[in-house]
Amino acid sequence: MDPGDSTRNRVNERYGDVATVGQIPRSAGCYPASIMEAKGLTPILNVSDIASTFAWFEKWGWKKLWDWGTPPTFGAVGSGKEACIFLCQGAQGGRGRGANTTTFQQDGDEEGDKGVWMSVWVDDVDEMHKQCVAAGLEVTFPPTDMPWNVREMHLRHPDGHVFRVGRGFEPKK
Repeated sequence: MDPGDSTRNRVNERYGDVATVGQIPRSAGCYPASIMEAKGLTPILNVSDIASTFAWFEKWGWKKLWDWGTPPTFGAVGSGKEACIFLCQGAQGGRGRGANTTTFQQDGDEEGDKGVWMSVWVDDVDEMHKQCVAAGLEVTFPPTDMPWNVREMHLRHPDGHVFRVGRGFEPKK
């Protein structure tokens, strides 16, 4: 039995049906037009120390884009051409690391952290896992093929923000 089978089964029981690769959001054009059409979305993370957060993101391969204030209390990191996250020291949202050491591995462990959860889509989850481990970043869920047809891993920021790093795949026939 694949060690990920019990996790996939538990998650599938909890969250229901699986998705197909075509149902996984890839761009701003993934939903039908409605009354409001967002032109972009930039999450803002409440962080306890902006300088150490810039350093943490740089270990992950992101770049510091800018900072504001003397000393800086607001700034941004980016990856690729479109992904950007604003960082705010001590304000604009919640943060807080739970006592849990894993995510998606024990019932309720995904409820412990008080930070933001975000999905980050990459080309190679396993390569990203290797890079994160080599950089000493906290991986709380190893690369696993999930029942919704996404291979994903979880990476936790010291302030309790969890990044679901994933890539969709075609279901096995």
